[in-house]
Amino acid sequence: MAQNLKRNINLGFRVTEDEKAQIYQRMEEVGIRSLRAYLLKMALNGYVINLDLKDVQECTRLLRNVSNNVNQIAKRLNSGGQASAVELAGVQKQLAEIWEQQNKIIRGVSDFMEAA
Repeated sequence: MAQNLKRNINLGFRVTEDEKAQIYQRMEEVGIRSLRAYLLKMALNGYVINLDLKDVQECTRLLRNVSNNVNQIAKRLNSGGQASAVELAGVQKQLAEIWEQQNKIIRGVSDFMEAA
């Protein structure tokens, strides 16, 4: 059995109402609901990183859209059909949006690393 799977030592401390409110505010800011998890993370690491993944989720959405469109075009081509110039231009536009989103993500990560 791994050493950290059994936590049998209790640590505790007292805080004021204001300190308690600040702790819960910071927990909310980083998206941690468990006081125990938050305090343990802070005690062991000294910091909590809250990742805003909205840009990554948007990129995933864009990728899903373009992959659906490419699959539809591929099915039509494989069955002897043709792809219209409008469809291909739409896919190119979607790919440009994906690259734009990727660059936004990379800039955000780069800014974060420079600030750290």
